[in-house]
Amino acid sequence: MNEIIRQLISNRTLVSACSAWLVAQVIKTILYLIVNKTFDVSRLFGDGGMPSGHSATVTALATRAAMEYGLSSSIFAISAVLAIIVMHDAMGVRRESGRHAQALNEIMLLLGDDMDFDMKLKEFLGHSPSQVVVGAILGLVVGLIGGAA
Repeated sequence: MNEIIRQLISNRTLVSACSAWLVAQVIKTILYLIVNKTFDVSRLFGDGGMPSGHSATVTALATRAAMEYGLSSSIFAISAVLAIIVMHDAMGVRRESGRHAQALNEIMLLLGDDMDFDMKLKEFLGHSPSQVVVGAILGLVVGLIGGAA
């Protein structure tokens, strides 16, 4: 078991991707606190918001894969394609789903339906292009720094 943990911790690609996600989520939570003047612990694990944790994660993954295995490797190619799909999805389908949830929640409120917390649809789902770009830049930086460690 100790050997498995040691191998996981020494995997720079995995550690960089996880670190980028963690840094993005902490930044997202701090920004939410500053803007809304309230601490919401769910922002540490939630979707949506600035910066995109998904974009940071997959960009750090692709960056480290490029550094570890080279730009001509299949591992980099898979990581890069995954990153493109994830970031495109965050700005497309997931963003629209969040907009739909927001509209439905507003309709339910206008209809006077007393929604409890469990019934309200989750609105933080996707990302704006700027949230994705900032997440990608964060992931690039974390991925590059991960190689220096």
